[in-house]
Amino acid sequence: MADKDGILAVGGDLSPNRLINAYYRGIFPWYSEGDPIIWWSPDPRLVLFPENLHLSKSMNKLLKKNPFQLTCDRAFKEVIENCRRPGKNREQTWITAEMREAYINLHEMGLAHSVETWQQEKLVGGFYGVSLGKCFFGESMFFKTANASKFAFIKFAQKLFDLGFLMIDCQVPTQHLKSLGAREISRANFLLLLEEGLKHETRQSKWDLFS
Repeated sequence: MADKDGILAVGGDLSPNRLINAYYRGIFPWYSEGDPIIWWSPDPRLVLFPENLHLSKSMNKLLKKNPFQLTCDRAFKEVIENCRRPGKNREQTWITAEMREAYINLHEMGLAHSVETWQQEKLVGGFYGVSLGKCFFGESMFFKTANASKFAFIKFAQKLFDLGFLMIDCQVPTQHLKSLGAREISRANFLLLLEEGLKHETRQSKWDLFS
């Protein structure tokens, strides 16, 4: 099945092999508790390219002040648990218990990664996603302190692009990600870029980008 919003299929499971095969085809799961697994491939697709990363004047000032400490893959379970919790303008989460376990499995395989933002040794923000080849697929983020997740995302994007990553897949449009330079492209163009990015070897291990 397929519809104009990007739903391709319903059902299946979240086994590592199925998830990896889905990402290789530009597909990801997104559904609510109590619903069957819904598989998506949006058209258009929101993507951030190296040349489009945008820093506002206020973010440039914040980056110079450097008020946060960043780590990678130090607290994956804490990050995904915080992303699951209801927050500002979010009464419920799409990260079901089943999704949580599935991405923890990918993390243990060295394919899903978290970025943590710390302030005075407290976790105040972060995000997680999946990395294959030279592509990173962002999944969800949270913050407890203003700009904590945005600060982490910008620093992370800069590191990835320095390593030669071709794009960060932001999946569906949000004003927040558009303000950082992400732009919409057609599904057809996304799949061509994905094919190019997946020609590169996947770094299948824990990351340490901020040491």
